[in-house]
Amino acid sequence: MARRRTLYVETVIRADLDEVWRLTRQARQHQRWDLRFTTIDYLPKAHPDAEQHFRYAVRVLPGLEVDGTGVSVGERTRPDGSRTSALRFRSAHPLSLIRSGAGYWRYVPTDAGVRFLTGYDYRPGWGRLGALADRPFRLLMGWGTAWSFDRLRLWLERGVPPEVSLRRALLDAGTRVVVCAVAWWTGPVVLAAALTAGALLAPPLPSTPAARRCRRTPPDRLSSTAPSTLSIVEQP
Repeated sequence: MARRRTLYVETVIRADLDEVWRLTRQARQHQRWDLRFTTIDYLPKAHPDAEQHFRYAVRVLPGLEVDGTGVSVGERTRPDGSRTSALRFRSAHPLSLIRSGAGYWRYVPTDAGVRFLTGYDYRPGWGRLGALADRPFRLLMGWGTAWSFDRLRLWLERGVPPEVSLRRALLDAGTRVVVCAVAWWTGPVVLAAALTAGALLAPPLPSTPAARRCRRTPPDRLSSTAPSTLSIVEQP
């Protein structure tokens, strides 16, 4: 059986570290920019320093949501000035391909801005069918994570609310589809192929989120190594 590849996404955000931390660590703000979640609800803590338990849900169809639970720990003070957030998650929903997993966020201050990165992996369910379905699903999850990271970057750098950037992305995608459809409907094959390639490869507007702007492979071993705090996070 082929070894699962850990998902990795990285971007650099020209913003204050505290703001990046706030919009990623507050549930109501997190669910606004992260395409992977529809709702995130934090559960009450036993005391301020306790781990943060939460419930999450993803709307897959109108009126149909896949839910799960998780627990996270944030570390704000590190010798190098960086911060980390580690979490574990699981889902018992029969439609969830993800059964359990773990991951982390790192916030690294640099001269160019906050280097915000994530690495995570999960165990798929559904038996043999899940192993087959996981291949395209993992690609989709990687793309969705990268797109969401760029959406967050636009919110912090340009002040584009996540709801607005989503509308712009849908308009961008719709325009590309229309160009391709018109090209194949009216033009010769060679011209249609050229226009289709142009429509698919043309970069989006600077204010429209795009997964392609994010790094998808770790630049060094340290980036892809889970923080030590992950080892102390209990199972949800």
